[in-house]
Amino acid sequence: MQLERLVKRLSHPDADVYIHLDSKTDVADFNHIKDIANTFFIKKRIKVAWGEYSTILCTVIGMEEILETGIDYTHINLLSGNDYPLQKADNIHRFLFANTGKTFMWYEPIYNDWHHGQARINNYYLGEYGFPGRYHLAALMNKLLPNRKLPYKLTAYGRAQWLTITPECIVFIFKYMKDHPALERFFKMTWAVDEVYFQIILCNSTLRDKLVNDNLRYVELQPDFRPRTLTIADADTLANSGKFYARKFDAAVDTAIFDYLDNLATK
Repeated sequence: MQLERLVKRLSHPDADVYIHLDSKTDVADFNHIKDIANTFFIKKRIKVAWGEYSTILCTVIGMEEILETGIDYTHINLLSGNDYPLQKADNIHRFLFANTGKTFMWYEPIYNDWHHGQARINNYYLGEYGFPGRYHLAALMNKLLPNRKLPYKLTAYGRAQWLTITPECIVFIFKYMKDHPALERFFKMTWAVDEVYFQIILCNSTLRDKLVNDNLRYVELQPDFRPRTLTIADADTLANSGKFYARKFDAAVDTAIFDYLDNLATK
């Protein structure tokens, strides 16, 4: 099982692994993973839909549960089940302990550099609301209404949702969202909100100087901007990337790349 293999590779005495399983998934299929040391399931599971606000909600719920443990973590590292480490856990941990105050996140100003992301801000999206005909209504709204504008005079930033974030930044985000309800309403009507949520809040914040514009991950985007599935043909590129993680991988497509990366981590 790919998830089990990922968790075992992440295993380290100084790390805990928390897993959010979509509520559409039968948890019984994953119970054996709990037997791996320092591995926990997020208790509050929600139904997640690709591109919708539920992707952020499940992330925030998971982060809340982690902080509520009271454990003094230096970072929370957000991975998907299709990610995999490129280096041994010791290397990753040494780096993060040497950068305890830094959040690692890929971001670009949307209206200057990430033109593909402008639709996230400009367009109305109603998928989160669940009522019949919502996509037709959103198409009509985008045809008749002016482009949306970010509230609170925020500057639009975005890129990938996968990041390595400090508890300080997470606490800031929680408070900011509580104090700025119009932003949550804006985000709930944003398609692929996971690619702008953290960037917009943190890049407009007093914590901006604690952000490193590198999410420590290797990814190859296809013309449709989705990540290409990596295989053993990419072995040399991954080994020489200098990154800590890569995405995405699929055991149904190729397992040799997992064996290669596991072997690489023993050297």
